Amino acid sequence: MSKTVEFFFDLGSPASYLAWTQLPALCARLDAQLVYRPMLLGGVFQATGNASPVMVPAKARHVFVDMQRYARRYGVTLAFPPGFPINTLNLMRGTVAVQQFAPQRFEAYLTCVFQALWVQQRNLGDLAELASVLQAAGFDAEQFQAWTADPEVKAALKAATDEAVQRGVFGAPTCFVGEQMFFGQDRLDFVAEALG
Repeated sequence: MSKTVEFFFDLGSPASYLAWTQLPALCARLDAQLVYRPMLLGGVFQATGNASPVMVPAKARHVFVDMQRYARRYGVTLAFPPGFPINTLNLMRGTVAVQQFAPQRFEAYLTCVFQALWVQQRNLGDLAELASVLQAAGFDAEQFQAWTADPEVKAALKAATDEAVQRGVFGAPTCFVGEQMFFGQDRLDFVAEALG
């Protein structure tokens, strides 16, 4: 399997969630490896001067409608959690930690958190709510919180975010096929084309 899709994402991005619902099947169909690259979208925004579309009211109205169109096309639920957009620093450190320390549970973690945020509308910015969601999915919530405080985990998330910015990333999700960059979940047809 020489073809690879690097998927730079943040759990708090509804477009990342939509892409995640499609990319595993797309990669399986085209015999490509999907490489998950967690990054901190807030850090990307800060470094690039970009901002969430929800910060521009006219744009936000359109983006929400458009995302629902894609959710219907994909046959998935998209429901915004309370307090959106949330600070995802803790979640994304946890994502890096699970990827490093419990890779066999990484897919289960992504499913648990993406579903909790974008289907069940759980407020995962609240640590007690996050602990409840993690425990229900068989994760040790105390261990998870300890991991998020690990200096190596913090450094790894920062390094991944810095790398994303250096490679031209300005938002989430962003996919790379080799040196080709594709921004947004609505560019997955171009990702498929690049995989040939």
